[in-house]
Order: sequence, then structure tokens, then C-alpha cells
Amino acid sequence: MPAHEHESDTTTDPLAHERAHLAASRAALRAMREDAQALDIRDVTANWVNAAVLQAQITDRIKSLADLAHTPLFFGRLDYLHVVGAAQAEGAEGEQFYIGRRHVHDAGGDPMVIDWRAPVSQPFYRASRKDPLDVGQRRRFGYTGGELTAYEDEHLTDPSEAAQTSKLLQAEIERPRVGPMRDIVATIQPEQDEIVRSGLGGTVCVQGGPGTGKTAVGLHRVAYLLYAHRERLARTGTLVIGPNKSFLHYIEQVLPALGELEVKQATVDDLVTAQVEVRGTDEARAAVVKGDARMAEVLRRAIRSHVTMPTEPVMVVRGSRRWRVPAYEIEEMVKELLDRDMRYGAAHEALPQRIAHAVLVRMEEAGEAPDDRVQNAVARNPAVKAAVKAAWPAVDPSKLVLRLLSDPEFLAAQTDGLLTEDEQKTILWARPARSVRSAKWSAADAVLIDEANDLVARTHSLGHVVIDEAQDLSPMQYRAVGRRCSTGSATVLGDLAQGTTPWSTQSWEQALHHLGKPDAMVEELTAGFRVPREVIAYASRLLPVISPGLAAVESVRESPGSLSVREAADGLDAAVVAACVESLRQEGSTGLIAADARIPALAEALTAAGHTYLSPGQETTAESRLTLVPASLAKGLEYDYVVLDEPAAVVDGEPDERTGLRRLYVALTRAVSGLIVLHSAPLPAQLG
Repeated sequence: MPAHEHESDTTTDPLAHERAHLAASRAALRAMREDAQALDIRDVTANWVNAAVLQAQITDRIKSLADLAHTPLFFGRLDYLHVVGAAQAEGAEGEQFYIGRRHVHDAGGDPMVIDWRAPVSQPFYRASRKDPLDVGQRRRFGYTGGELTAYEDEHLTDPSEAAQTSKLLQAEIERPRVGPMRDIVATIQPEQDEIVRSGLGGTVCVQGGPGTGKTAVGLHRVAYLLYAHRERLARTGTLVIGPNKSFLHYIEQVLPALGELEVKQATVDDLVTAQVEVRGTDEARAAVVKGDARMAEVLRRAIRSHVTMPTEPVMVVRGSRRWRVPAYEIEEMVKELLDRDMRYGAAHEALPQRIAHAVLVRMEEAGEAPDDRVQNAVARNPAVKAAVKAAWPAVDPSKLVLRLLSDPEFLAAQTDGLLTEDEQKTILWARPARSVRSAKWSAADAVLIDEANDLVARTHSLGHVVIDEAQDLSPMQYRAVGRRCSTGSATVLGDLAQGTTPWSTQSWEQALHHLGKPDAMVEELTAGFRVPREVIAYASRLLPVISPGLAAVESVRESPGSLSVREAADGLDAAVVAACVESLRQEGSTGLIAADARIPALAEALTAAGHTYLSPGQETTAESRLTLVPASLAKGLEYDYVVLDEPAAVVDGEPDERTGLRRLYVALTRAVSGLIVLHSAPLPAQLG
């Protein structure tokens, strides 16, 4: 499967032919965009609301048709052995299809580039010599700066051609990275494609070690689902949840590059802080208890504790008539609402209507003919409102959580048989806040308030939610995410070995139970495409301690010399700066990762040596390729070259050794091309 590079422009030159098709496709895309820009909606909209909606849709369409100069319009070609059905091929009648990031058609409507998500494109990722899927030839294209410079052919049905690894595919996977994360649409592997194209109805959990592409797989699954179920997801919404803002900034360009502009991104904290401002922090022990699933039952009890059985009848006066509903009858209504276990707020709204209905029955028995307006009026009657307030008062979720964390007796009553006395003391505030506004809420408190909010009024559910680095969520955080896809589905992405919170999940079975998706399919990606074999093998020495039984990633990347472990005898800071200079001589980005406590000293050393650096989340450019990364923010990020400062300090920066070794595992696996480990203290014994 040789790669071909040509400079000739003759009509017999295949590369010249492909370049011509690229130029024609770009022209066709430009024409599609101009057509969208020229649309006149003045005569097709009935009112200004319709006009505004339609104009917004057209604006989005124009954006999605932008031709990104350095993003190849197509990256492959399929030559089928037989004519493909017209419906399956998006209207195409030939047997040769160019596969790209979006659909492009000519003036006559015939496709020039097929969207990678279309059914006819699937064999580009899945066809093999063993199962060619009616593909005679698969062609891959190589690009330099947006220009088509090479192609590579694979004849899947030719027994005389020896199977080889695609050099262009390998080059694309290993291409140096500057700037935010890119899509992997040209390099999706068969096992990744199966996950990407799994249906909307089911939740998928992907366990994937470093370099297996799990984040990219999750984002491409969103793009695929939006293609296959666009109307439904446009109505119900999609959301990508990441661990922090730096990570979200790193991945934010992937979906727009695939033409998907409407997917929202957030952290779990973003989702749960609508009611309160987070200004405080918890000690690890308190955060673990607050994040425990038992707190859901504590909150449920606390809310229901407000319900009181009525002891007095309700007397409704209308005109000269008085209508009496006895206490036992109202008690039956209250018990029935409790038994139905409906949302507290919905029951609060339902009870006055139930009482009013009982009054209407008495009116009808007396010969009156009341209608719905009369029932609504009775429900608003002061006597009915007073009875409801006494039996089923309104509850403010924030005030409820404030009381739980401030009032030892109330907390003890609601946690009886659920939390130990020590656990209760752990989460009680030493200095109770006077009000919701003055309280220094922590992130874990905000999750409790979010749970209480859902017990009062149902949380709106989206059509699909992707959650990355999911192993770091607490059970209560899983419940918060699960509420937001209770009637939809989810893609859960993570690596149990990279769990670095005190409450990180021990198994995906537990996590999916808390998410409310116990029947989700769990897939494991074990083939690494990005991290060099030497680097992943070195980091995997930690696995038996940090995640026993978890399979190590098998990297397909041979890169001799990609790992260097050095002891800095004559000053660690100077050695680190020198290693950064050494790494920056290579093409691509460099990340200097260190324990959070070491960041100020290293920042000072870099500045003193005349080197500028970026913070995580800031975009690398050709001129600024060095990022100084606290170990706590390294997860999910990747750099071509990594300099890792003092592994022992990374471990010591965490509350316990296991969490520290997991943090070290994350830091060791951020390198795509080369890793330099520098230390003055002894290395952790587990690295051998």
C-alpha cells in the first residue's frame, strides 16, 4: 500500500485528478454557502417570530458551510465493486464516493463529497480484507497545510497485495498538535466506529486508557447522533459535560469542525450552581459523605418531614352556603399523595384541587351545577390555602439544605439509620450561616440543593448527554447528570485508573446505577493510538496498585527513545527549564506538568530564563508552544512533548498515596511523542 506524492499537473496524473476534484468540491461548497446567503425570507414568513427563527436557522446553515482552509474537505475515497443503492448513497448514482466532514453537492444536486456519517461511508472505517463490504479500493489522502499532497491505495479484494499499515493513517494520528483538540474523523478505527454509530436509544459507557481516543469517540458519537436523529435532538437538546473549563476549551472546536454548532458544553458545577453561588470548600471527608448516594434518601426524608396530617376540618364559605370537608377526608388525600411519591411541589399544587373537588361533590349533591371555574375559585379560597399550608407547606430547597447542615437535631432525625454520628458531625457546619445568601456553599452543597430541587420539581431532561472523565464523579454528581438525561440517553467516558477524587468510582456498574442507566452497554478500548509504547508501558507499572485487574493499554505506536527518566543532581529547576528548551526544538506543543505546589517556583524559573508560557486552556500557537500545567488540571489534555517535574511531589500533593499515584499516572500519560521525567527526590517505588 504505497503512498504516492506527485507534482505533475497532467491529466493522466491521479494526484492532479484528485486536486481538481478538491478544487471543484470547494467551489461547490462555496456555491452552497452563497445560495444560503442569498435566501430571501420576506415572502415566506407569516410574522416576525417565524422570520426570526428562520433567519437564525439560515445563519447557522451559513456558518456550517464555512470552508476551513486547513481542514481537508475530504480525506478518503471508496471505490465500490457494484453500484450502491441511490437512497443509501444520498442520491449518488456512481460507485465512487469521496468521504469528508460534510456533504457537498454540485449545482445539479449530485454529491461530490459524502458526509462521513452517512451509511455509504461506513465501510471506509470498517472494510477489511477479511470483509471488504463490496469495496474494491480504499484511498486515503495526505494533506500539508490544507493542500492535497499524497494519496495511498488499498485494494481490499486483491489477494496479491500484501496487507500493510497505512503510512498516511499513522502520520495523521501522530501529527504534532498545536492549538485545541482536533477531530479524528479521518482516523477512526473499527472498534471506535462501532461505538460512534451505536443508536440513540441506549446509553454507552466507554472505559478507555490514555491514548485510546475515548474523548474523541464520545464527541464523534454526538456528531453522528445529530446527523442520524437531527429533528429529535434539535427538539430535546444535547450537552457535553467535562471536568473543568480548561478541558472544555481544549475540546470546543471538535464539533464545530464537523459542522455541529448547537451542542452546549458545561461542567457539573455549571449545572448545579443555578440556585447558589459556590464560595466555600469542603474537607475531603465531608465531601465524600455529602457526595454519598445515602444523601438522596436523607433529602427525601427531610422534604417529606414537612408534611403534617390535618386535625381540623376545612370550612369553605361561598355566599350564604358553607361547605365542610372533615379532617379524616383531607388526611386520606394527603396519604394518597404521599403513597404516589410524586414530586413534592406537584403534590403541593394538587392538594388544593383535591380539597376543592370534594367541595364540588357536596355542591352537586345539594343540586348545584358548578364548573371548573368554581373548582379553581374554591382551590384559592383562604380556608383551603390555610389547610394546604398547614398540611403540605411549600419548601425552599436551598433553605432545606441550609437547615440540614446547620441544625444538628434536624440532621440527626433525617439521617437516623443512614449516617453515623461521626458522619453527621463531619458535614455539619462549625459556624451555621444565617441565610442562604450569606452561606459559603461548597460544590458538594450545590449538588445537594440540586437534588432537593428535583424532589420539589422535576429537572428538565435532554435528549443526549456526554460526560467525560466520569470516573471522578461522586454518586450524587452522577444523580445530577442522570436527571438531565432521565428520558434521554448518555455517553459515559472515563478511565477507572485515572480517578483522582476521594470519591472516584470503583466500578462502572456502580456509576451507571447512580446515573439511572443500569442497563447501559460497557465498552472497553484497549488499543492506544496516541501515547508511545515506551511511555504507556512505564506508566502502566502503576496499574496493579491504582486499579487492580484493569487491562493495560496496548499502544500500537513504536517510538524508540520517546521516554527519558533523569535525576537532576545539580538543581531541579534549571534541569526542568533545559528539558523544556530541548522539547521545544521539536515540532508541536510542550507541556510542563508539575505538582500544584511546584508551579510558582517553576513559573519563576521559566520567567528568569526568558521563556514565556501559557496556562491550561490557553490556545497554543506556532509562536507560543509551552504550557505550564498544574497536575490537578492535566487530565484530558495532551501535548506532543511533556516534561514531568518531580513525580514524588505529584504523589505527595494528594490526600493519600493511591490518589497520588493515580494523579501521577495521569501526568505520565499526557505525552504524544516524548516524555522527559525529571526528579531530585527518589522516584515512587511502584515505578520500579
